Amino acid sequence: MIVQAGQDLDVVLTDIETLVSCESPSDDLAAVARSADVVAALGERMLGVAPERIVLEGRTHLRWRFGDPAVLVLGHHDTVWPLGSLDRLPFDVSDGILRGPGCFDMKTGVVMALHAVAALPDRTGVSILITGDEELGSPSSRGLIEQEALGCAAVLVLEAAADRGAVKIARKGVSLYRVHVEGRAAHAGLEPERGVNAAVEAAHLLLAVAALGDAAAGTSVTPTLLRAGSTTNTVPAAAEFAVDVRVRTVAEQDRVDAAIRAIAPTLPGAVIRVEGGANRRPMEPESSAALFAEAVAIAEAAGLTPFDGVAVGGASDGNFTAGLGVPTLDGLGAVGGGAHADDEHVIVAMIPERIALLHGLLSAALPGGRA
Repeated sequence: MIVQAGQDLDVVLTDIETLVSCESPSDDLAAVARSADVVAALGERMLGVAPERIVLEGRTHLRWRFGDPAVLVLGHHDTVWPLGSLDRLPFDVSDGILRGPGCFDMKTGVVMALHAVAALPDRTGVSILITGDEELGSPSSRGLIEQEALGCAAVLVLEAAADRGAVKIARKGVSLYRVHVEGRAAHAGLEPERGVNAAVEAAHLLLAVAALGDAAAGTSVTPTLLRAGSTTNTVPAAAEFAVDVRVRTVAEQDRVDAAIRAIAPTLPGAVIRVEGGANRRPMEPESSAALFAEAVAIAEAAGLTPFDGVAVGGASDGNFTAGLGVPTLDGLGAVGGGAHADDEHVIVAMIPERIALLHGLLSAALPGGRA
């Protein structure tokens, strides 16, 4: 095992505390930049070289390359937690449980990645990419992720594990839409008949869009944020709503996309405009099958705690790389729970095991299968 209990694990925990203690809400560019400074310093200490700092649309991403990339280790250092969360939920390790905002999703995974790569006797072929906008859907980093993954033999994603330490072998794809309705304003008391009520049209559309879901196929189509109207005595001239779509297959994603774009208005005079589309393609099981089999074999040989492979509804940057046809295995990070919630936590005893698993996967995937 790469990290044993005792002094080495203490170093890992100290590194996790350092990173968790630097708050990094995705929508705060300065906070993300400060977090990038911390990740860069930790990585430079362990790897002996500073990362390349890549700022896109004001968001700070970090990349270490050791030769031509053959394996991409992928993670993110931004979180959903607003500044000040540490005051209410301070970093703590007690009774074998580590707590703190972002510890599970996914700052522990970032630290684990750096330690696992640092333990390799030869890092040639490894690329580490730690992005700063994953929680927003990776608007600035998607192209960077896809560019770095192309040509790699494997992508190892350090997002947190699923329940009971399961590795994520499939993820649903995500499509995001905003549906705009244009109506016509009129006085709601004097002459409502002259108006075209965009709120009423939006209500019809909401029901039609929601009906596109297919529970048997694992497809959810969920209207979310809704806005309409300007004043209480005016027929609404405009309305809009957002739609969140989750699918298991590309075929379902394409079906829903075509159906949403084909929906026609119900009220005469109403005009519909649809924005958005596929954000992440599904990560289907075929993309992870060989890597998962390798992970199971490594765990068995090393005497690590057994784990399952599961499909999950949430998406990650692994969807992008799997969508390119690059073998991708996700959920290799922290074992624990409570992502995005006050009970976010990591099981300390599993940290050394997951570093060992990642080290084994890297060794097997690199040219020549170096150990």
